[in-house]
Amino acid sequence: MVTRHLLDSLAIAPYVAGRTLLDVGAGAGLPGVPMAILFHDREVHVLDSNGKKARFLFQVKTALGLDNMVVHQARVESFCVADAFDTVLSRAFASLQDMVHGCRHLLAPDGYFLAMKGAYPADELSVLSIEYPRSAVYPLAVPGLDEQRHLVVIGNQQSLRQP
Repeated sequence: MVTRHLLDSLAIAPYVAGRTLLDVGAGAGLPGVPMAILFHDREVHVLDSNGKKARFLFQVKTALGLDNMVVHQARVESFCVADAFDTVLSRAFASLQDMVHGCRHLLAPDGYFLAMKGAYPADELSVLSIEYPRSAVYPLAVPGLDEQRHLVVIGNQQSLRQP
C-alpha cells in the first residue's frame, strides 16, 4: 500500500506547480490527499462522481484537518468553477485524449495537465500530439516499486521544464 499508492502519488511532487490543483477521478484520494498534506499552502480540490467516494474523501479531509482540501462530487463534464485550476492531475482516470478533452474547461490558460501513467503511453501521445504539441513525458522512480511509471505533462512551454 505504501509503495504502490502513497509513494507512487508522491513521485509527482517535483513537477507540481501553481496555487490551485484539481485531482480528477480522485477515487480514494490518490494523489489528491498526499498533495494536500505535502503542499499545505496550496488549494487542492478532489473531484469524483461517486457519492460514496466523495463522502469518504470528506471524512479523510475532516480526520486529517486538511483545510486546504476541497471535496467535490460531480461528473467532470458538468463540473463548473468560477476560477480555473493551475494544474489538473489524474492517476488512472482516462486516456490522455479523454482527460484533456473532458477537463479543458477546468484548466487555466497558462495551466497544465499532469497525467500519471504506468508504461510509456506512446499510442495515447500520438493521438494527442496534433492538438497538444507541447507535452513532455518524465519517467518516475518510485522507491521499492519495480514497475514503469511515467508522468505526462501537457501545457504551456514554461510548464514543461524538468524540475
